[in-house]
Amino acid sequence: MADTRRAGARGSARYSALALLRHGVVSHAWPPVWRSHDLKRRYQVVIIGGGIHGLATAYYLARNHGITDVAVLDKGYLGGGGSGRNTAILRSNYLTPEGVRFYDRSLELYQGLAADLNFNVMFSRRGHLTLAHSDASLRTMRWRAEVNKVSGVDSEVIGPEEVKRLVPRMDVSDQARYPILGALYHPPGGIVRHDAVVWGYARAADHLGAHLHQDTEVTGIDVSAGRVTGVRTSRGDVATPLVINATAGWATLVADMAGVRLPVQTFPLQAAVTEPVKPFLRTVVVSGTLHVYVSQTARGELVFGASVDPFASYSTRGSLEFTEGLAGHVLQLMPSLTKLRLLRQWAGLCDMTPDFAPIMGHTDVDGFLVDVGWGTYGFKAGPVAGEAMAACVATGSAPEIISSFGLDRFARGQLVGEKGAAAVGH
Repeated sequence: MADTRRAGARGSARYSALALLRHGVVSHAWPPVWRSHDLKRRYQVVIIGGGIHGLATAYYLARNHGITDVAVLDKGYLGGGGSGRNTAILRSNYLTPEGVRFYDRSLELYQGLAADLNFNVMFSRRGHLTLAHSDASLRTMRWRAEVNKVSGVDSEVIGPEEVKRLVPRMDVSDQARYPILGALYHPPGGIVRHDAVVWGYARAADHLGAHLHQDTEVTGIDVSAGRVTGVRTSRGDVATPLVINATAGWATLVADMAGVRLPVQTFPLQAAVTEPVKPFLRTVVVSGTLHVYVSQTARGELVFGASVDPFASYSTRGSLEFTEGLAGHVLQLMPSLTKLRLLRQWAGLCDMTPDFAPIMGHTDVDGFLVDVGWGTYGFKAGPVAGEAMAACVATGSAPEIISSFGLDRFARGQLVGEKGAAAVGH
C-alpha cells in the first residue's frame, strides 16, 4: 500500500509539473479561481463586503452548516479593501480573556488553513515580540503574559539578552534613547500572505455554491416592521431575510442604511515596505512606545507600520509626516538599517470602537447582523470571525466565543477594554 501511495504521489506531482509547464509555455488559458454569476433576485443570506470576513463567513456557512444560497457583494474587487491593505501579522497574545480566547482560535484556524482550503496561504510562524521600554510597560507585559498562560497561550516575558538573540540587529544597549528593558515573547505569532488567504476562501466558498459578486455596490437596505426584507444594489434589487455587514471603513454607512447606529469612528492606518534584502529578521517586532512594528516577508522586504492617524478620515493616501516619523522610530530600534530604501507606502481604513474590540452578532433590526469595528486587527481575526458569524446565522444566537462583542454592550456599559493589547500590536 505504501508503495502504491508513493507511486500515486509521484504520478500526481509529474502531472502537476506537466500542467504547469503546458500553461506557462503554451498559450493555455488558466481557469478562473472563482466563477461569475448573474445576480439572483433572492438569496437566503446576503453578505456585504468581499474581504476575508465576508468570504470566510460564506465559506463556513456552506461547509459547517450547509447554507449555500449566499451572495457576497463587494462594490470593488474581492480583497480590495482592508484585506488587501494590511500587514498580515498573526498573534493571539491579547490582554483580556475574551480577546485571548477569540484570537487563539483564529490562529489555530490559520495554522491549518492551507490544508483546509487546499490553497497555499503561506503561513509562516515567526514569533512575536512586544518591546517594553519602561518599568510600567514591563509590568503590563507580565500581566498580559499571565492572562495568556491562564488561557493556554504560549507567551512569556524575556530580557534584553534574549531579545538580542532573537533579533541580532536590535539595539539593546543602555545608551539607546528608548532602552529595551524586556519584551513579551509570543512564539506562535507570525505572518501570512493576505492575498492568498482571500483567494483561498473565495475559491472554496465558490466551490461550495456561494455566489461572489464584484463591482456590485449596495445602495440601500430595505427594512419593514423592524426586519430586513432585501437590499438595493447597483445591479438591481435582491430580496433576502438576512444581511450581514462585514465591511471595513464603510461599516457605519452600511449600518445607517438599515437604521442601525454604530459607535465607530474611521481612521487611516499607514504602512510602508522597503526594497528586498537578505533575510535577517525572523520575528515580528512591535514597540507600543514608539508606535511602530516591523516584519520581513519571504521575499526579503521589510514591512513597517504604526498606529492609526490621529484624525478621522476616509483617505487612503500616504503622508510624508508618517514616513519621516516611522523611519526615525525604526532606526532607534535598529540603527543599522539607515541605508535601506522605502519602495512604497499606503493606507487602509480602520473602524475603531470605544473599547478597541469588535462588534459582532445581531442588532435591533431583525435579520441585520454586523461583523465590524475591527480597528487594526481585523485580518488576524478573519477565520474565527467567519466561523462564529456562520454559527450565529445558522443557530440564531451568538456563540459563546463572541458573546462579549455584542452591540448592546455599549448601552449596558460592559466594555471589553482591549486597548492595552490592540492599539499598536497589529
